[in-house]
Amino acid sequence: MRHSILLLCVPVLLAFKSDKPAYVIHSADGKKVTYSKMLKELAGFDVIFFGELHNDPIAHWLQLELAVSLHETRGSSLKVGAEMFETDNQLIIDEYLSGTIRETNFEAEVKLWNNYKTDYKPLMLFAKNNNLRYIATNVPRRYAAMVSAGGFEALEKLTAESKALIPPMPFDYDPELKCYKDMLSMGGGAMGTHVNTNLPKAQALKDVTMAWKIATNYNTGELFLHLNGSYHSNRHEGIVWYLKRYRPELKIAVINLVLEKDPSQLSEENKGTAEFVIAVPATMTRTY
Repeated sequence: MRHSILLLCVPVLLAFKSDKPAYVIHSADGKKVTYSKMLKELAGFDVIFFGELHNDPIAHWLQLELAVSLHETRGSSLKVGAEMFETDNQLIIDEYLSGTIRETNFEAEVKLWNNYKTDYKPLMLFAKNNNLRYIATNVPRRYAAMVSAGGFEALEKLTAESKALIPPMPFDYDPELKCYKDMLSMGGGAMGTHVNTNLPKAQALKDVTMAWKIATNYNTGELFLHLNGSYHSNRHEGIVWYLKRYRPELKIAVINLVLEKDPSQLSEENKGTAEFVIAVPATMTRTY
């Protein structure tokens, strides 16, 4: 009888071992969390940063699913913003969402990332179909290039019209923040034998601009969902560090999407990087 029970259990065990989840949600300390529990907790925050890997299909699908779920409970109080759109494109986005211009004109004139149609368009369409504001938060890349080459001082050359697209100067910068120090230690600022110490400053310009756009577009009682590369928000640094200076009263939550060999087990280096860490198999298909 016991032998028969063991034989019956074998298929169940094999089925369990062959299960391959596309993602596993973890709390900051590495404990598994359900989507519904994460959603319930996130509803209590003012701003949610979804830190993605830009070429991960699960991240983009979950961003859309999360927006749909949050909209079901928060309705029109939900706002969306994204690193993938620059501040000088806000007018075009507004015209498209309001139906003033056609989709073909929008896609031809706004600065779209190469993976827009597969990875970001679904959420843009969701915002359009549900009359949600979609905020372009990133600094125009030409200004980031100026800072990379000449430091923050280079921005003084801009006209008043151009300066309206970036945060009021001067703004804080802490080169000792891990996210900026790591850019140099990992060789991110290397230019041959010369180290470009301005590169983290260009990153900081992106961070402070995104924080500024969130801060100036957030109204009490709203819920702001922001899409960005995980490096911009991990450990509450980057954009979050700046947003806390603009709006210290806001309750901020961070989601960090990471690659793990075994998504059910969160590595020590990924623990504590966010309120929720979503682990995706390291073998997940890339979108580019």
